[in-house]
Amino acid sequence: MDALLGTCSLPRLRRRTSAKWRTHPGDVLPAFVAEMDFDLAPPIRQAVTDALALSDCGYAHRGELGEAYAAFAADRLGWDVDPGRVYPVPDVMTGLAEVIEAITPPGSGIVVNPPVYPPFRFRFGFYGRRIIDAPLARDEAGRYDLDPAAIEAALSQPGAAAYVLCSPHNPTGNVWSPGQLGMVADLCQRRGAALLVDEIHAPLVLPGASFVPFGSLRHEMAERAFVFTSASKGWNIPGLKCGLVIAGSDRGSALLEERRQALVAAQLGVLASVAAFTDGLPWLDAAVHQLDQNRALLADLLRESLPDVGYTPPRASFLAWLDCRALGLGDDPSAVFLDKGRVAVSRGPNFGSQGRGFVRLNIGTSPELIAEAVRRMAMACLVADPPPGP
Repeated sequence: MDALLGTCSLPRLRRRTSAKWRTHPGDVLPAFVAEMDFDLAPPIRQAVTDALALSDCGYAHRGELGEAYAAFAADRLGWDVDPGRVYPVPDVMTGLAEVIEAITPPGSGIVVNPPVYPPFRFRFGFYGRRIIDAPLARDEAGRYDLDPAAIEAALSQPGAAAYVLCSPHNPTGNVWSPGQLGMVADLCQRRGAALLVDEIHAPLVLPGASFVPFGSLRHEMAERAFVFTSASKGWNIPGLKCGLVIAGSDRGSALLEERRQALVAAQLGVLASVAAFTDGLPWLDAAVHQLDQNRALLADLLRESLPDVGYTPPRASFLAWLDCRALGLGDDPSAVFLDKGRVAVSRGPNFGSQGRGFVRLNIGTSPELIAEAVRRMAMACLVADPPPGP
């Protein structure tokens, strides 16, 4: 591994006090929370340390965040962003929920594409909205795709008011093409639905895939949409609490201005994000290179130890979506892996009914810990109780 990323020494990792390392007993290997094990990028560590030395922990000012993200978007994503339309928020999910509340009436339906990031399924309910599923299509090779018929049917349901698109997609790791994004834009425009695009995993698009920011499309919906992103996944700083919302128009900016006091990010998060988007690029490149190697390693390990597990390497991020249905472990294989193998992976059913028999494995760590996770999963299968008879 690149020295910038550290060694991911398990004894050192176990000294951390975040939820990933405190949720389960010490004999459990955690591979469930969507955060990486790599050391912080030095520029981020320096920015936070300098702020602490100055006792600079007051309420956040967005400072250079808009300019920093706009430069990153232009250089890495090919997207011309107006810095004045970039707004800090505590995190992407909070930003999504606040905008949904602002632009849709209570009782509205929000369209999502399961299997999908679990908070989409419950967070909007806190605001009196309901979920309408437009499931992804899945071919015989295990690759997922957006289903135009399912999306149109969902948007046609009474009360459907908004579509939340996950791009790149969590948990499948899909990166949507310009044609797929255009199809989504056309359907939302035709049905009069608002469009919110979660691009939090965009910095971690892997070699061989080409990411297209929704805001870069030459489409009317690009001006009407809200795009959400963050340095939290790409640079592994979710605990510093800073996401970004990019408004596609002055009207969208005005809405975010009105709600600025409800969307206050953390001061340290803003400073860390500026450091990430400007001086943190060598670290990001090292992380992407390691994740590229890790996804290939996982394919080899599964082929050797768990050949019945279906796995399509992700095109973005550090999350592997594993089809464990052939193992005969029931709807929730994660329970068996935890009980019998002492490895914690994400529950597939949490991502929707399409996740039954699946698990999500975090590969944002060292090759050694990925190998240990697979070893534990294979051991769990050997000692698992047989499924109940008919």
